[in-house]
Amino acid sequence: MRAPFLIIGAALLLAAAGDARPKTAGASLPAAIEASVTGCGTGWSHPHAGTQVLSLRNDGATAADVMLIDPATGAVFAEFEGMGPGVTRQARLALGGGTYVFRCGDDGGGDPVTGPPTRISGPPGGSAGVVPVTSEDLYAPAKSYTTYVSAGLDRLIARTKTLRKAVDGGDLDAARSAWTPAHVSYERLGAAYGTFGDFDGAINGGPAGLPKGVHDPDFTGFHRLEYGLWHGQSASSLRPVADRLDHDVHALKDDFPKERMDPADLPLRAHEILENTLQFQLTGHADQGSGTTLKTAAANIEGTREVLGVLRPVIRPRYARLPEIDTWLDRMDGLLKGRSSVEKLSTTEREGLNGAAGQLLELLAPVATIGEPRRTS
Repeated sequence: MRAPFLIIGAALLLAAAGDARPKTAGASLPAAIEASVTGCGTGWSHPHAGTQVLSLRNDGATAADVMLIDPATGAVFAEFEGMGPGVTRQARLALGGGTYVFRCGDDGGGDPVTGPPTRISGPPGGSAGVVPVTSEDLYAPAKSYTTYVSAGLDRLIARTKTLRKAVDGGDLDAARSAWTPAHVSYERLGAAYGTFGDFDGAINGGPAGLPKGVHDPDFTGFHRLEYGLWHGQSASSLRPVADRLDHDVHALKDDFPKERMDPADLPLRAHEILENTLQFQLTGHADQGSGTTLKTAAANIEGTREVLGVLRPVIRPRYARLPEIDTWLDRMDGLLKGRSSVEKLSTTEREGLNGAAGQLLELLAPVATIGEPRRTS
């Protein structure tokens, strides 16, 4: 079952899961609104403008996805996913004057049910609703990003060729110089990794989880070559590694036109690229000897910018904090400029990078939520 979440005013908030907790002495909970396909939206007593707590309960037999919407525009004010039978959840939000309805759908994929309209008197205002994104909205961004990836794969092939030729020629100093440009050209394509399938592991996988670690025969690609180049392995032992990497990169280029990038992946990838950066690059966990994880992090920031660039026409009218993301991306770029190794950072520098990454992740989370395609009828 999908994790429950709630949109209120274009912010991502966790919705309480499980059964309602018992009331404490003197506590007062609002009467529950029905959140099932059999009685969607009934029982909303005393609706009023202003800040309030709405309590929803699913008294049906199946799990339900529930949204509070403006029936005229489809704008979503609150959303709960995967409310199981017997579950009660609450939402605190501010509502302005207007007409609202609940829309409930089951996990079986049937048509959602729209509940009775509720009219609230008072001036407009309150939490801002978010007009749902459809799959059609994401078609053009996905097409643009596919074009970007295709061009990036050409650069990847050219730089990997330079790297392979240096290893094959026995010039390991030149290979070490060529490794980072080739590797970051792959990292800039971060939003497409789900489309790359097994190629991603072969080209950019690490040794974690392999039975023999860095000595495992299934440890291949950029990081295997990195390990050898910075741990004194000979050119003759690394030639098969470089040749395999070059072969896999060409195979990826040949395969990519046959694959379809799911447009729905793009908004989520905008968040996941930086999430992986914080986990693997800013900790130095991915480093296999080159000390270049901060250059990889900078490439991931560039990749995040590209994803946001193609999504901007969709996200801009739905998310007022998009300019803040640009500001924090600039700040991350400034903090990473001229730096390569996490190990050479001072404590203050490391805290600054981690803080900026954390702020960016907080700002990017609503992009993933708002950009998830939803049915509008």
